[in-house]
Amino acid sequence: MKAYAITARDTQPTVQDLPIPEPAAGEVLVEVEAASVNGFDLSVAAGYVWDMIPGIEFPVVLGRDLVGTISAVGDGVEGLAVGDRVAAVIPGMALGPRTGSFTEYVALSATAVTAVPDGVDAEQAAVIGLAGIAAHDALDALDIRAGDVVLVSGATGGVGSIATQLAAAAGAIVIGTAQPGPEADYVRGLGATHTVDYTGDLAAAVKVIAPEGVDKLVHSAGDPAALAGLLKAGGGAASTLGATSARFGRDDVSIATIMAAATADKLAALLQRVANGELRVNITTAVPLDRAPEAFAAFAHGTLGKVLITR
Repeated sequence: MKAYAITARDTQPTVQDLPIPEPAAGEVLVEVEAASVNGFDLSVAAGYVWDMIPGIEFPVVLGRDLVGTISAVGDGVEGLAVGDRVAAVIPGMALGPRTGSFTEYVALSATAVTAVPDGVDAEQAAVIGLAGIAAHDALDALDIRAGDVVLVSGATGGVGSIATQLAAAAGAIVIGTAQPGPEADYVRGLGATHTVDYTGDLAAAVKVIAPEGVDKLVHSAGDPAALAGLLKAGGGAASTLGATSARFGRDDVSIATIMAAATADKLAALLQRVANGELRVNITTAVPLDRAPEAFAAFAHGTLGKVLITR
């Protein structure tokens, strides 16, 4: 099978041939239709994680989420069958030949997959995955309430696009970072009440809308130290980029560092929102697996929504 993988440290990922994995007991084999590019994938490709994650086995197949069709079922699996369309986020942080989704087939625990609702196509489902879980966990950590003023930094990206919609649905007044023009139109279309230009004087723009500061901050882009000054005392921030309290530099606000904890139930709930027309994300580009490097280049350049790698 084809897979976008890294063969050793200090090498760049390439599309290469690897054996089709056999599903172990409790696993399903999924023929991948589409998977989304996330920031974590670029960090792995750049070699930033080799000393942070134990037990790495080469080749490392990239990709953490997927949509596809079950093509084989391992022993002991119940409630799933060959032909079922499913979505999943590969659980844990392990990296190796069986732990990536930029491939034609992936074997993973049956407990990690959830059915794709009727009417939701592969690309619609693929934009949720890891980004959706990260956005969900960020808002859960912030306990967003109706009337909260919430700044979403990185509102045009995958995580930010979903966080904007979830916060607006909870009744928050959402301020999304976006450049004037198509970016601002997109973010307002997701439910943001206001947009502010992150290329200008962001602090001044936010202060016009929220003179005393914002109640909550979703940090999916930008300098945490600069953004921290926009929070009112007693407010809270959730960083999906791994920023800690030390990087925000304030002791009068609460900081949650989000390590997206994917479960099938969370993913199922988000996909149902997609099916109900309550959640959407723009797809900037979708490229086939054999052109995977183009997807990484598009993501690194900056996106309005998500970048997909398709079968």
